[in-house]
Amino acid sequence: MLNGKKIVVVMPAYNAAKTLRRTYDEVMEQGIVDLVIVVDDASHDETVAIAKTLPNVEVDVHPENRGYGANQKTCYRLALAAGADIVVMIHPDYQYTPQLLPAMASLVASGLYPCVLGSRILGGGALRGGMPVWKYIANRTLTLIENVLLGAKLSEYHTGYRAFSRSLLERLPLENNSDDFVFDNQVLAQVHWFGCAIGELTCPAKYMPEASSINFRRSVRYGFGCIATALAFRFAKISGGGALFPA
Repeated sequence: MLNGKKIVVVMPAYNAAKTLRRTYDEVMEQGIVDLVIVVDDASHDETVAIAKTLPNVEVDVHPENRGYGANQKTCYRLALAAGADIVVMIHPDYQYTPQLLPAMASLVASGLYPCVLGSRILGGGALRGGMPVWKYIANRTLTLIENVLLGAKLSEYHTGYRAFSRSLLERLPLENNSDDFVFDNQVLAQVHWFGCAIGELTCPAKYMPEASSINFRRSVRYGFGCIATALAFRFAKISGGGALFPA
C-alpha cells in the first residue's frame, strides 16, 4: 500500500514468457504493490504457466486472442473488482522500468494527478534506449497533431506505462473503446475530455528482441486511428457531444 491506498499492477500479456518473471520480480521489489494481475491474450508460449508460479498474482486467460485493447479492459475490470485504489499498467516485456512505480503511484495517491504516464520522450532517452528512428518520428508527428486537436501538451500519447486513480477508471467509458492498439490513445482523449490533469515522468525504455512490438502495417493503421480519435474529439467539442466522448 501507499498512503493507505491499495496498489494493483496490471500486465496485459501476450507471448511474454521470456520477460514476465524479470518484470514481476522488479515490480515486487518496489515494496508498494499489493497485487499483480496478469491477463493473457491467448499466448502461444509459457506465459500462463510462468504467471501461475508467481506469488500474489491473479491470472486471467482469454481463450482466444481479443486484442490489446480488450486485454486492458479485462485488466482494469479485474483490478477494480479486487478493490484497487490505484492501478498501474506496465507491459511484462521489460521495456519500461518498474523502478518508477513508487513515483507514479505517489503522484496519484497524493491527489496531484488522477492519471500519470511514464514518458519515453521526456529527457530524450527514447533513441538512446533503442527506439527505431521511424517510430520516433512517427511518435513525435502524431503527438504534435494530437496536442493541437486535443488542446493538450503531452510529450507522448503512446506509452504503455500508465497509472490511474480508481475514481478516474470508474468514470471512463472504457468499454466504448477499440479492442485494438488505439485503445491507449482513446483512453487519454477521454481523460482529457473529462478535464482531468495528466502527469508525466521521464521513463527510460529498452528495446530488446523480447520486447513486444507491432509491425509497420499495423503501426500505420494505429497512426490513422490516433488521428481519427483526435478528430472525433475535436468534432465532439465543437458539436457539444459525441458517442466516443460522452459529456
